[in-house]
Amino acid sequence: MAIVSTTHFNNSVTCGSVVKLLNVKHNVRLHSHDVRYGSGSGQQSVTGVSVVEDSNSYWSVRGTSDTSCHRGTPVRCGQMIRLTHVNTGRNLHSHYFTSPLSSNQEVSAFGEEGEGDHLDEWAVQCGGSVWKREEAVRFRHKATDALLSVTGEQYGRPIHGQTEVHAMSSPTQHSLWKVMEGVFIKPSEGAAGSRDYSHTHTEF
Repeated sequence: MAIVSTTHFNNSVTCGSVVKLLNVKHNVRLHSHDVRYGSGSGQQSVTGVSVVEDSNSYWSVRGTSDTSCHRGTPVRCGQMIRLTHVNTGRNLHSHYFTSPLSSNQEVSAFGEEGEGDHLDEWAVQCGGSVWKREEAVRFRHKATDALLSVTGEQYGRPIHGQTEVHAMSSPTQHSLWKVMEGVFIKPSEGAAGSRDYSHTHTEF
């Protein structure tokens, strides 16, 4: 497994990549699991976890029904994407239900085998032309215009110590996310399915 150079687009996040996303402010990774909310939508919960080695924190970067995302193509700033939870096949989702701890906007995981609805679509907000791995970015929910955020509230049982993930209307330090571990599809060889393992943890 060769470590590729980070020149040109090789340090970008590409369609088809499988990544972990770290909330920069609170140092927790975006996480989901087959545990449903006891209030609000009753859908699969989305949380933040401090543990690095957890396979339930992997998300696949995919296109939407309206925006194609060809495997290996760098994700453009402003592009609409879906983030599909690898282990359960449900998409990162939001709606006007109230989150259980902070009373912000609930974020859940929804759908089956990667297919949900228009409430699974998020715009990547970044500073240049494409989403770079080292850059802190924001995810704006297309339907509600709210930003994926963490403000630090923690759950008790059955997910003790995990942090609430929700959506908020204002951009703050709480809504900045950075790619960490992952399997990145190389842009130049995406069609052949070549992978860049330079930042990979292989526990999944």
